[in-house]
Amino acid sequence: MTTPPPRTFHVQQVPVYVFDTKRQMGAAAAEAAGKIIRQAVTRRRLARIIVGTGNSQNEVIDHLTRQDIPWPAVEIFHMDEYVGMADTHPASFRRWLREHLVDIVHPAAAHYMAGDADDLDAECHRYGNLLAKAPVDICFAGFGENGHIAFNDPHVANFNDTQAVKRVAMDTRCRMQQVGEGHFPSLDASPSEAITLTCPTLLNVDNFFCCVPDQRKAEAVRNAIEGPLTAECPASATLTHPRASIYLDTASASLLNSTTGS
Repeated sequence: MTTPPPRTFHVQQVPVYVFDTKRQMGAAAAEAAGKIIRQAVTRRRLARIIVGTGNSQNEVIDHLTRQDIPWPAVEIFHMDEYVGMADTHPASFRRWLREHLVDIVHPAAAHYMAGDADDLDAECHRYGNLLAKAPVDICFAGFGENGHIAFNDPHVANFNDTQAVKRVAMDTRCRMQQVGEGHFPSLDASPSEAITLTCPTLLNVDNFFCCVPDQRKAEAVRNAIEGPLTAECPASATLTHPRASIYLDTASASLLNSTTGS
């Protein structure tokens, strides 16, 4: 049994859980997600999940690997990849997914998005078709420092996007986040483009789990939870999902108004 959150409240229909540490946050989210995955396997003999591969997902995915989950009945997808990057690069999200999850739990299948494909339009179409074959039970997502979800930065986010997966230009703040997290030595070295699941694709899942730790995400958390629904903060779309849940630590929740959820 995980440690209960010291603070719990709802924003619209979305529960928000605030934990003292991000380890507690990740453990609680993994426990709740594990139940949903097991139920999906019981119901359909197969669960399908989308896994965010940014630093904010480290704790929840680590704890997810420790859950009693029938992994041979689970298909795994990820949500973005840098354009032109090989899956052997240390910053590749395909590599992250393999090392942090796939090679540990050995799922039924892991579907990788190839940012270095010769034809990126065809790759986006292929991956979108794979996702559309059956329902997706859970998406594990974070909020970027600029409020993005996946690589839907404010200037490219579209809540009514007709594409399932698309090529996008990344804004400077997003690229600097990758530098600050230690993935690249400088802005010049940080990729300027990615392919990403679009906002409607991310939100077209049965359960939307948002795990958002650390002080550097506090502004994005405040804008998503207390601000208007706007593509200027793509994460604000989380509040439109009927089965979304938001997991925070005290640092990422530090800019929330004390009356939020009261």
